[in-house]
Amino acid sequence: MRKAKAALLVAPLFLFLLASFVGPIGAMLWRGAADPEVAPVLPRTLAALATWDGRGLPGEAAFAALAADIRQARADGTLASAATRLNYDVNGFRSLLFSTGRRLPAEGATDLAAAFKAIAPAWGERETWAAIRRAGGPVTDLYLLNALDLRRDADGAIVATPPDQAVFRTVLVRTLWIALVVTVVSLALGYPAAYLLARLPERLANPLLILILVPFWTSLLVRTAAWVVLLQREGVVNAFLARLGLTAEPLPMIYNRFAVYVAMVHILLPFMILPLYSVMRGIPAAHLRAAASLGARPLTVFRRVFLPQSAAGVAAGSLLVFIQALGYYVTPALVGGAEDQMISYFIAFYASRTINWGMAATLSLLLVAATAALFLVYRRLAGGHMPRVA
Repeated sequence: MRKAKAALLVAPLFLFLLASFVGPIGAMLWRGAADPEVAPVLPRTLAALATWDGRGLPGEAAFAALAADIRQARADGTLASAATRLNYDVNGFRSLLFSTGRRLPAEGATDLAAAFKAIAPAWGERETWAAIRRAGGPVTDLYLLNALDLRRDADGAIVATPPDQAVFRTVLVRTLWIALVVTVVSLALGYPAAYLLARLPERLANPLLILILVPFWTSLLVRTAAWVVLLQREGVVNAFLARLGLTAEPLPMIYNRFAVYVAMVHILLPFMILPLYSVMRGIPAAHLRAAASLGARPLTVFRRVFLPQSAAGVAAGSLLVFIQALGYYVTPALVGGAEDQMISYFIAFYASRTINWGMAATLSLLLVAATAALFLVYRRLAGGHMPRVA
């Protein structure tokens, strides 16, 4: 009865999270596998290609079916959706379908294969017909393969994307690397700051802690824009260095990887300091005095006593900073260059500019998978126990 009452108490929250969080995310990620666009528009063509062996060109029946489907789709105004989907697989397919639709042979015409090839030589290539068959749905691996810089050839085999078109594996590695560097730098800066706060009396530590919390009250966009002002060629930092005589000309400190690191560390540093401070504050000072009384030097006391007890804070802060850094979009977009954009930039690009929801969903899935893999690795290294931060 007690368990039933407890379940009823949390049921509204569970249903709210399911409806407002899990459901929409699941529906978005499903777009990365769903393939509903072509089948309703080219049903006769897909039926004719079902028996095609894929070795040569399909027979006359497939050309006749395609002509009927294009004619019907133009009348219904549905050709654009199928053309856009096929264009994701083969560049130029959208133009191919529309130009073919404008020059279709008359109904009842014979030798449609020759007529289609005369309209566009692409209709005489196996890859064109293989792309139509691959788009038959209801699910597809097109977006997942594209996100891994892979694709299917005319025979259905998985091959590497041409080097001039392969970008996403590089972007994923870049995202992981930037997140790692930001985490390491934040740890290097945050650990001494948290140690100082933990050793100070509360009357001194509390005002300093408030200063660390101040950035949380400022918009992320405002903080990032402030770094543009500070780091630009005629900005405050370059002017200061020139006044001191340290530089003869302005240094390139904006729209590059350096600016991305600086801005992201500045924004994420409090997320490293707070877990560290929480753990360090709970380390009994008696342990340090006892080690010193037994003859241990200060460095040995820190290495053998303090550092192991603060490991939970290091793990929690690093995990928190790394996971947040993986999904950064605004900061690299404002202060980074073209070679500094992370995977979130491309998710936004496909979702808002090209309206390729399938690709946006698949890249989001890769980001979620990377975060989950990191969490599982951390759990394994931690022995299956999450750090307890007071």
